[in-house]
Amino acid sequence: MSVEVITFGCRLNAYESEAIKRRAAEAQLQNAVVVNTCAVTAEAVRQSRQTIRRLRRARPGARIIVTGCAAQTEPQIYAAMPEVDLVLGNTEKLKAESYAGLQMERVRVNDIMSVRETAAQMVDGFECQTRAFLQVQNGCDHRCTFCIIPYGRGNSRSVGMGEVVDEALRLTQKGFAEIVLTGVNLTSYGHDLPGSPSLGMLVRRLLKLVPDIKRLRLSSLDSIEADPLLFAAIAEEERLMPHFHLSAQSGDDLILKRMKRRHSRADTIAFCRRVRALRPETAFGADLIAGFPTESEAMFQNSLDLVADAGLSILHVFPFSPRAGTPAARMPQLDRQIVRERAARLRHEGEAALTARFQAMIGSTREILVEKGNIGHTSCFAPVRFEGQAPQGALVNLALTGTKAGKLTGRLAE
Repeated sequence: MSVEVITFGCRLNAYESEAIKRRAAEAQLQNAVVVNTCAVTAEAVRQSRQTIRRLRRARPGARIIVTGCAAQTEPQIYAAMPEVDLVLGNTEKLKAESYAGLQMERVRVNDIMSVRETAAQMVDGFECQTRAFLQVQNGCDHRCTFCIIPYGRGNSRSVGMGEVVDEALRLTQKGFAEIVLTGVNLTSYGHDLPGSPSLGMLVRRLLKLVPDIKRLRLSSLDSIEADPLLFAAIAEEERLMPHFHLSAQSGDDLILKRMKRRHSRADTIAFCRRVRALRPETAFGADLIAGFPTESEAMFQNSLDLVADAGLSILHVFPFSPRAGTPAARMPQLDRQIVRERAARLRHEGEAALTARFQAMIGSTREILVEKGNIGHTSCFAPVRFEGQAPQGALVNLALTGTKAGKLTGRLAE
């Protein structure tokens, strides 16, 4: 039987899952399931363990290999599970030799802080045949008080611009119309490379040297680290999509300080205003944590208000989850019911903002990238289901007519 890879978590994990498939194939691994875990919340860890138990019942003869951030930070948890045959760290999962000789040691997890380079993985295929992720950075040098990820990913390290360009060329030759640059802390790109190139410089270089990129999109940004060349690219490069997801985390300055974030509430609002002045059609999303330790109702209200004040419409809301080994886990915790209620209120605020943005788009004509099943996304990443026929991977103009089931509706423009 073939190798199945189950992915939890971020876009970077999705990218690396494609690399895992290729490395496992090179090792001629058969009849195995690789679970690529996420460590961002305790719930993510719980879900991965639940999935592993279910997999063992469903596929009793398969080898189960666990890897990813949770396996890197808490290998002992997975090693103690009788269902698991092998535990691999985040470095080991990207090496073909890790999937050969499974009779060797059962846990192979190195010191992630000793890793100094991130190699391009030469991923040439994705399940979605229109959009591909391209890893350009890994790890993080910051130590936010709530975050375990640096201990799963290591310190910040970048892929050289030449390697990024080469992989982008391969992806466009494979027919991918849209490329999404991804990393753990994307805006720190280049600080460790000779000459310290910036993310904005990389964007400019890619769009110049790979003319077949129809759309270039960026994953989550730390707005305070955005460089002048990135703002210039936003203003001048039409192929850089006007949709930016921010690692905001909170709308209250005191909570941001307790999180050990480097930006203020005003910084998030200023970034959105500056970008919107350059590209008025831009849509903004954000990661926001509800119920951080010591968060009062007034502090939480500042996060609620940030949705309107910054013009956010796509929220990824995380109820605060204490992670062992982080400073925030030792802070005074809120009642779990309060955390859940605040997360629900924040999600509701985001849903209302998204509905309002969709309503404002009805009656306009927008270009979309066609995906499977008559679904596509606008440049600002609004999903659209449309009437008519258009080839997958094509860019077409749609007249937007309404909304249904969380998507805009439309028809091919005349």
